[in-house]
Amino acid sequence: MNRREFLKTIGVLSTVAVLALYASPCDAADPAPVIVLVTYHSATGNTEKMAQGVAEGIKAVSGTSVILKRVDEVIRDDLLSADAVIVGSPVYVGSISGQVKTFLDNWGPKFGLETRSRSMRNKVGAAFATGASGSNGKEITMLTILGALLGSEMIVISAGRPFGRFGASATTGSESPGIDAKEITEARELGKRVAEVAALVKRGSGK
Repeated sequence: MNRREFLKTIGVLSTVAVLALYASPCDAADPAPVIVLVTYHSATGNTEKMAQGVAEGIKAVSGTSVILKRVDEVIRDDLLSADAVIVGSPVYVGSISGQVKTFLDNWGPKFGLETRSRSMRNKVGAAFATGASGSNGKEITMLTILGALLGSEMIVISAGRPFGRFGASATTGSESPGIDAKEITEARELGKRVAEVAALVKRGSGK
């Protein structure tokens, strides 16, 4: 090998070394962010405040991204891109509000996410609710939401002990006006747990 070829070889090797140095292995192994959609209906602002608490809990988990929208603002891509969906509703006549029911009903005809499409299969789902009194239908509201998510073959979870067994909830009437610190903590814990479980499911699925 003559001097010119030797210098050319050294130059190529140097370039490869520099590229290897700046192509951090952390970048290559950096997992895709976990996307969580938090969607809700709120007429008085109470359910919206709980939704914000849920979003705060999600953001506390590293590597997550939150989409926070009212149910009438959600588009098909929000549902498809999300790794988890958390739905919140106020109690209307002992169950979910009409707006939330319409949103869930629209998964098929409006968004093209019929059960047979399996587009939402294995995404993580959860629910939260607000109601005027302690026994105002909050559990029924959350169970109704969870039932709809199960119908799409989603994996539903709760906030975990010692928080809500079916999700996160708040009493907002005369018995406990507004959203108190304990209820916001419950909302945050729900968001945090959903983000953590969604991360485990996403990594396990090989996405």
